[in-house]
Amino acid sequence: MSISNYAENKLLETLSNTAFSVANTYIKLHTGDPGEAGTSNAATEATRKVVTWSAASSGSMATSSTAEWTNVSTTETYSHWSLWDASTSGNCLWTGALSSSAAVTAGDTFQITSLTLSLD
Repeated sequence: MSISNYAENKLLETLSNTAFSVANTYIKLHTGDPGEAGTSNAATEATRKVVTWSAASSGSMATSSTAEWTNVSTTETYSHWSLWDASTSGNCLWTGALSSSAAVTAGDTFQITSLTLSLD
């Protein structure tokens, strides 16, 4: 799991009194490592899904909602995710691997029920 260079810089800038906030966060699926910019190996099922978060504690924070893709368009295997600050375009904030790869068939529903980010 990796915080993006963009998010690293924005967090560091808060130390010089520069505000940083994100209205919503969106998860995107990938069929391989998305890279730090979140642009590699994008899944064909490219719709980003909004997620909400529980309060941070002990250097980590977990989603409090389920991201769900219904009737996926293509048979493929999801292995990674990226987190964005917009539903399209925007800035990649974080990337990581799913706990296990998931093979889906066109027409299936796929869910990410829990995701935890950590700064430890």
